[in-house]
Amino acid sequence: MKFFIILLFFYSSLLCENLPKEILQKDSDDNLFITKYEYGQMLYKNPRGIGCIKCHGKNGTGNFIARYIHKKKKFELHAPAINNIPLDKFRKTLKRSSTSKNIMPTYFLTNDEIKSIHFYIINKKDL
Repeated sequence: MKFFIILLFFYSSLLCENLPKEILQKDSDDNLFITKYEYGQMLYKNPRGIGCIKCHGKNGTGNFIARYIHKKKKFELHAPAINNIPLDKFRKTLKRSSTSKNIMPTYFLTNDEIKSIHFYIINKKDL
């Protein structure tokens, strides 16, 4: 059993060697076990029951969501790309309430959670 644990640790360290240093670094003032990138990745996949990944895709480039008919007209709904927007716009979109014109769910994310998700999706395209 010890052999498998050591082998797993060795294998995971090899995977980390290929990641950019800024992704592996922790914030200087944080004492978290995981990095900001890892935390953002976890939140992106499932922040509050349904992940950003479902609509915005694996790389944040947007996805097709649905087709529907309204007043005899056909429409398609697509989630926009979020992998290249500034943090301020990203934050404003996540903080606004859902309306009939805005189908983005309100996740009630903290500012630190929003920053972590943004950090993850912005840096993901470099991997």
